[in-house]
Amino acid sequence: MPTIPGKVADRLRSSLKEFQAIVQSAKSRDVNEADTATIVTEMLSAVFGYDKFLEVTSELNIRGTRCDLATKRDGKIQSLIEVKAVGTELKDTHTHQAVDYCANSGIEWVTLTNSARWQIYRVIFGKPVDHELILDFDLLGLNPKKDEDIEKVFLLAKEGWNKSALEEFDIQRQALSRFLLGAVLISDPILKLVRRQLRNMSPDAKFDLEQIKTVLSREVLKREVIDGEKADEALKKVKKANHKPKIKPVVKEVAPAAASASSGQ
Repeated sequence: MPTIPGKVADRLRSSLKEFQAIVQSAKSRDVNEADTATIVTEMLSAVFGYDKFLEVTSELNIRGTRCDLATKRDGKIQSLIEVKAVGTELKDTHTHQAVDYCANSGIEWVTLTNSARWQIYRVIFGKPVDHELILDFDLLGLNPKKDEDIEKVFLLAKEGWNKSALEEFDIQRQALSRFLLGAVLISDPILKLVRRQLRNMSPDAKFDLEQIKTVLSREVLKREVIDGEKADEALKKVKKANHKPKIKPVVKEVAPAAASASSGQ
């Protein structure tokens, strides 16, 4: 996570506290979607640091359909934002609607929010188009005094985008994904370590790597972690990493004349 500048952190803390009260009030009054969109627009400015006249656009028309809001960066659409009424529970149907907007516009990032809950998705332009939930937090549950909570808000802030904070967060998230960890656990280097430990514990027992892998796959790990498209992709990453050529240290040879001079001193 990039370091948050002091002034930005101060803004995030003070504005977060302010809008928590506003959103809680709106939720108690069960305001409609249009009023919720107004609150979100104000948050994009006061909390997340966007110029609401130059860097936020509303009712973006995408192939005959309209997305509620979008943020801009250098004049280009950076992320789409689909807003639901503050009292609406965010569901998969809302997610698919928001992702469809991105799929039709070529935009990689989309946010789904009811002003209280914020979900950020990354759209994967494959066949078919897919999406991954990158960040999910409840604004009303955040503590402005906690650094880890402020960091979550910073990921969506203009300054966070400028530092590619969300990109870095996603890389870290993928590195610790259950699929990648599952693939690592059943890779040969780890299986050999497990076998060595088992032999130390039970010297008379005999088993090979395939037996250990079978037990891990069938009885220890969840099936969904090691089977399927995401699991296959993770396994390919692990195999590629294990087959990277090791770089040997370069040893500089000392010229004979220099060596003789050195020994004569």
